[in-house]
Amino acid sequence: MSPIVPRYQARLLAALGLLFVSGSALADFTWNFPKPVTPIGRDTLSMHNQFMVIITVLFVVVFAIMVYSMITHRKSVGAEPARFSGPRGALQWFWVLVPFAILLFIDFVLMGIPAFHAVIDMEDTRTKADMVLKVTGMQWKWQYEYPDSGIKYISTLATPREQIEGKEAKGEHYLLEVDNPVVLPVGKKVRILLTSTDVIHTWWVPQFGVKRDAIPGFLRETWVRIEEPGIYRGQCAELCGKDHGFMPVVVKAVPEAEYVAWVDKKKTELAAAAASGDRTWTRDELMAHGKETYDKICAACHQPTGQGLPPAFPALAGSKIVNGPLLSPDGKLIPDSHVDRVMNGKSGTAMQAFKTTLSDADLAAVITYERNSFGNTKGDMIQPAQIKALR
Repeated sequence: MSPIVPRYQARLLAALGLLFVSGSALADFTWNFPKPVTPIGRDTLSMHNQFMVIITVLFVVVFAIMVYSMITHRKSVGAEPARFSGPRGALQWFWVLVPFAILLFIDFVLMGIPAFHAVIDMEDTRTKADMVLKVTGMQWKWQYEYPDSGIKYISTLATPREQIEGKEAKGEHYLLEVDNPVVLPVGKKVRILLTSTDVIHTWWVPQFGVKRDAIPGFLRETWVRIEEPGIYRGQCAELCGKDHGFMPVVVKAVPEAEYVAWVDKKKTELAAAAASGDRTWTRDELMAHGKETYDKICAACHQPTGQGLPPAFPALAGSKIVNGPLLSPDGKLIPDSHVDRVMNGKSGTAMQAFKTTLSDADLAAVITYERNSFGNTKGDMIQPAQIKALR
């Protein structure tokens, strides 16, 4: 035998040995799913592991029989091919029917029954639900609403643009960090309602075992019961547009007492934001808040420089709409004007309506900012109170 063959065999064995030796060290990062923290997540991982064992055994058995047959019945040892077109004797029928029965048992009993119960459990969103969370997907952010508490807010990507554009080193949670995470109590069954305002999005948190599409015009459901406090990260798992990779999900699970305190704090913040719409803002205040709002909400489409990505996302710099009249002489909304476009969007385009997702102060500030930035020099401004009157 050539010495080349043992050398290659030795290399192969060494590689396999290294693989198994380092397997335990790489398991958490390469082979395993993240640690599940919900009943659905545990069931999903348990079934996956069971099914992997079953199909691995099947693969080994079938492959071994195939290799044995090829070696034992090869032409070089004088094996003659059989001349029949189907099973005839009892032994041949045995090798046809018994494997078929085994596969039916595996499919409908070993794998089918656990899968059936898991699916039934996944779809049981209403039984003993402690609270409701409504999730609305929109390009490219999430809106979260707590109907029982009257809380509603937008959650957007918090990774700095400098990191995305390669001007700074990537952070620890690059593209998986947001300005306003979801806050949920530990140990409570949360019924989650999902929908979308534009295209199909997918709300996905791997450690929850939950991945459900948010579809425009439909209200879909899932549920979670988080068992351990912590911060859990996911993202939109749908190809929902140009920036589909910039739509993370961050859930902060806290003890119930801490959750109640957060609800009270959030209500106070929202009340303060609503009250801020009744006072008169200075131009500098509107510009500063407008830039902050623009960078979080608008820059993904219209770009930080306001140049847009025509034709889908028109440029704001030099735009006839942005530089057009603000309001009518009597203070009314002008159809298809800058204010109308920001508040009500434009049907048939990617421009969505922000009237229901942004506060009066946010709308007034971002409109003022756009009219006085990117080379636009209108010099005018609009107050939150005026936006409130236009709703």
